[in-house]
Amino acid sequence: MYAVILVGGKQFKVNQGDIIYTDLIGADEGSEVSVKVLAKYKDNNFSYGTPFLSSVAKAKVIKNGKKKKITVFKYKAKKNYKRKIGHRQGYSKLEITSID
Repeated sequence: MYAVILVGGKQFKVNQGDIIYTDLIGADEGSEVSVKVLAKYKDNNFSYGTPFLSSVAKAKVIKNGKKKKITVFKYKAKKNYKRKIGHRQGYSKLEITSID
């Protein structure tokens, strides 16, 4: 059995017990969140569509953190313009506990 879920505007194909990394969601570590299920495959039966969109999956937030820093460097030749900045993208590590 697997499901296609929607978290943070991105879709993931998951089984129960899978661990996924998503963009940072507004939940504390250790809390339980519900995510939207777009499609589900169980016992050779694939379910999707309008009446099915009300189902949810439960996920536990294991960790919130930041990825490695990337460096963004802009410049314009012969104009004495340089700009160097860094960015660290936030992420959430989720464990799928149940799929309804």
